[in-house]
Amino acid sequence: MIENGCIVTFEYTVFDEQGRVIESSKGEEPVTYVQGQEELIPALEEELSTMEINEERNILLRPEQAYGPFDPNGFTEVPKEAIPTEGLMPGTTLEVRGPGGAEFSCRVHEIRTETVVLDLNHPLAGQTLTFDVKVLGIQPANRARASSS
Repeated sequence: MIENGCIVTFEYTVFDEQGRVIESSKGEEPVTYVQGQEELIPALEEELSTMEINEERNILLRPEQAYGPFDPNGFTEVPKEAIPTEGLMPGTTLEVRGPGGAEFSCRVHEIRTETVVLDLNHPLAGQTLTFDVKVLGIQPANRARASSS
């Protein structure tokens, strides 16, 4: 069992509902996070908390457990001069800064004469996803704290 404060290392592959690979860390650098620090999707972190080293699991997450439902009102129209338009086409992902200064990703939905319509939904919003995960390492909370002092 993985307790809050533990440093956890795992590898994963994410599949969409059709079984297509969306993303994978296999063959790449594994993911490391601190349990309880809200660094992952909450439902995924909760499932990982019940696993042990070398355990593998398929975790099915519904949209409301993953990136939320698709919001048909999650679009905004901005003037073309507000964003770089060179090479811009529908489907292009942009990193933009919100009113509070936080950066987030959005996709170009439509390019009009003087404006661009942006889709603010997460690219995986509305999708049921399967995470194939394998826990590679767990550093106990007390050792994690001791080694960082």
